[in-house]
Amino acid sequence: MNARTAARRSTIGSGMTTLTGTAMIADVREPFQRGIADLLGREVEISEPVLLAGGASKEAWSVDADGEPLLVRRAAVGVIHRHTLSLRDEYAILEVAHAAGVKVPRPYGYLADLAGREAFVMERLEGETIGRRIVQRPELERAREALPIQLAEEIAKIHAIPLAEVPFLEEARLERMVEELDDFGEPHPAIELGLWWLRENRPPARPHVLVHGDFRIGNVVVGPEGLRGVLDWEFAHLDEPVRDLAFGLVRAWRFGVDDKRLGGVGDAEPYLERYNELTGFDVRPEELDYWEVAGNVGWAIGCLTQAQRHLSGQDRSVELAILGRLGAEVEYEILHLLERKGVT
Repeated sequence: MNARTAARRSTIGSGMTTLTGTAMIADVREPFQRGIADLLGREVEISEPVLLAGGASKEAWSVDADGEPLLVRRAAVGVIHRHTLSLRDEYAILEVAHAAGVKVPRPYGYLADLAGREAFVMERLEGETIGRRIVQRPELERAREALPIQLAEEIAKIHAIPLAEVPFLEEARLERMVEELDDFGEPHPAIELGLWWLRENRPPARPHVLVHGDFRIGNVVVGPEGLRGVLDWEFAHLDEPVRDLAFGLVRAWRFGVDDKRLGGVGDAEPYLERYNELTGFDVRPEELDYWEVAGNVGWAIGCLTQAQRHLSGQDRSVELAILGRLGAEVEYEILHLLERKGVT
């Protein structure tokens, strides 16, 4: 079997594994050529598009246009949550964040139809994106030391973006998680207990801000010096800032380095201290604890949703099946956190 007829497996600068079949390349190459040329306003020669593995909710294609590194983010068959942004709105958020000085890829343009699905084109940042590598590789040790402060600085910039810039975004409600769990029509006692605890112990509400919605290790690009970019804005919405701040503490995003509460790279204290210094919000540690539970509950429901995409036949995928199985670990973590709160 030669390289042109077999599925192509390799690694590019982003650190993401690629898996692209020849037939799929043939389907998208010409539309990519036309779409990118339209966005750039000139004729371009593009490299062979390469589909990056690891995107459960969107396709990510690596391509060069006259040597310029680009990434094409394209709609997949389904979505993780029904409240996921359209790619048009996600692109609009990327433009707003870029204009506000947040470390994001440069946006190039939105395409309503790219080989039958909506897409947008942005700069392809070099660096590592795979969470397990970020938290473990020796060459990223200095980056891990810098990341807690750098992450705090970026999320503070995001939360400072005026809401008038994003009038199309919806506000989130905790009750939405109840509705999503009810859709499954099957019992999940750990998640239900978590939802009960969240209702009974909610801290005083804070004014809503623009939140990333999935701010964590695994959705950032990291180089030896630290943070290079924030990716994957499909869950952006209006919400309490601490919910966004705490999501990166969820155990699943520590990638096996469980003693480092902030995404497997460091402690939460310097992260919280720097965020408070920049925002003046005076977030208390117990608020962070509350929203860490909420993050686990939300992710457990997200795992169920992804598993359903596979089980229903909507989007058959070993990766989605595995994520569904991992939901049991998240449910166990919910119970662990509640036990520490005295819930037995």
